[in-house]
Amino acid sequence: MVGNTEVSIEHVRSVFNDIIQNVNNVITGKQESVELTVLALMCGGHVLLEDVPGVGKTMLARSVSTSTGCSYKRIQFTPDLLPTDVSGVSVYNQSSSTFEFREGPLISQMVLADEINRATPKTQSAMLEAMEEGQITIEGETRLLPSPFMVLATQNPIEYEGTFPLPEAQLDRFLLKIKLGYPDQSTEKDILNAQVMEHPINTLKAVATPKQVLDCQHAVKTIYVDELLKDYIINIVADTRRNNYLSLGSSPRGSLGLFRTSQAFALLRGRDHVIPDDILQLVHPVLEHRLITSPSARMEGQTTNSILSDIIRNLDVPGAQAKGWLKR
Repeated sequence: MVGNTEVSIEHVRSVFNDIIQNVNNVITGKQESVELTVLALMCGGHVLLEDVPGVGKTMLARSVSTSTGCSYKRIQFTPDLLPTDVSGVSVYNQSSSTFEFREGPLISQMVLADEINRATPKTQSAMLEAMEEGQITIEGETRLLPSPFMVLATQNPIEYEGTFPLPEAQLDRFLLKIKLGYPDQSTEKDILNAQVMEHPINTLKAVATPKQVLDCQHAVKTIYVDELLKDYIINIVADTRRNNYLSLGSSPRGSLGLFRTSQAFALLRGRDHVIPDDILQLVHPVLEHRLITSPSARMEGQTTNSILSDIIRNLDVPGAQAKGWLKR
């Protein structure tokens, strides 16, 4: 991705949109959720899909992997799943008198971690190194994971029976948390009509390659972010750490996530620079899952969503006066 910036941005935007439109052939009426998922891929990040069963979380993950031509494996998390079932294990081969490593499903370009919060915390923690560093260490040996590498994890709402809360350290490694929600009645009828003979996922084809995804990830990093906007991101995150309604604010990963996703969002909109609205669009999906409300907040009915909205509303938007924007 070198040379003329305009051509580069247009090319990457085209790849973005091809993937998004291809996924929309399977996931009906969820344009924003599809965009955010593809955006996370272009940032080299991971996605946590949280919602009730049956709204399309697994299909979204499969559709993105198929559309990008990436290798794909699925892990069904259950309470009896062991860490070695995820990452792999060395097995003794009697005929050769040597130990052979048998890869776990985690070694793939795109991994669907289905119902991740049904596994015990010990097994959940097997994902930490892979998600942060793109590698796994087994019996003292480090193995690099293929590139691009992305984890799309699904989880049921925590109040569902048989679930274990994800540790804060693992939640922090997800770039975005996305909810799909129920379709409206018109969209649900479209879903019925689309599956009269077979599921659209069965005929879905790749519209991009892993190499194109890597090129897009590189291009995202070239999008310009003004110093005032960097300060704006830092101020938002800093306010989560000193807010009385939050017992845990966002880590620096939240700042980095908001920075990188705003670059990708600007590129998706065909710009070579970030504007404040790009950041505002992404504050909730990037930061909400990194925050923990205080007991007093829960007593007053405050949520991470409402607290973040208040933080944004009380911060001056860079350039708002010049642009005639309202204070949010």
